[in-house]
Amino acid sequence: MKALVTGGARSGKSGFAERLCMSRAPRACYIATAQAYDTEMKERIALHRLQRESAGYDWQTLEETQALPELLRRLGGGLPDIAQVEARLAAQDSQPASLHASQAPQPSPAPMVLVDCLTLWLSNVLLAAGEDGEAASRAAIDELAAAMEKYPGPLVIVTNEVGDGIVPEYPLGRLYRDLGGIMNQRIARLCDEVFLVTAGIPIELKQLEYKL
Repeated sequence: MKALVTGGARSGKSGFAERLCMSRAPRACYIATAQAYDTEMKERIALHRLQRESAGYDWQTLEETQALPELLRRLGGGLPDIAQVEARLAAQDSQPASLHASQAPQPSPAPMVLVDCLTLWLSNVLLAAGEDGEAASRAAIDELAAAMEKYPGPLVIVTNEVGDGIVPEYPLGRLYRDLGGIMNQRIARLCDEVFLVTAGIPIELKQLEYKL
C-alpha cells in the first residue's frame, strides 16, 4: 500500500498522515526531511517531534534532507530488526558458542514508512545543486519514484500543493513550483491512494477520478 497525502499549508495533512499510519501498523519509521536553518524551524521540528512522542505510538524518527531514495532502498532491503539483534546478543552470554551461528539476525519485513515531506526534500535538492538545480531535481525525482515503486512495505508520503497560491515573482520560485507539480503528479501515479486534505478533512481522490 502506497498513499500520497497532499494539501496546503496548515491543512491538517501531516496529522492525517500520522493517524493513517497508526491505523495500519503497530509501529512506523518517520522520515523527516526538514532542515533547521533558523530558530523558528528548530522550534517547529521540536514541536512536531514532541507531538509524535505524546501520541503514544511507536515512531522511529530518521532525518534525511536529500538522500531520501537511498534511505528507502536501505529500509526496503530487509534490515535486521534492532530489538531482535539486541535480545539475541544478550542471550548469547548464557549459551554455548556452537549455538550462536544458528541465531544470526534474520531480515525483518520492510517497515511502514511515513515521509514528511516531499516538497521540503525537493527544495533541499534544488538549492544544494546550485546552477544545475533543475537537472539535479528532475534526476532526483526519477530516482525517488524508482525507489518508491520497488519499496516492499507500506508507504505514506506527505507533500504540498505549492501551485495553488500566487505565481512566484522570481525565476527560482517558479521553477520550484513547476518541479513540485511535476513531482506530485509522478508520485501520485505510483500510489494506490491519494488524499487531499482541506481544513482538516481528507478526501481520497483516486476513487473519484474521472477515467478517460
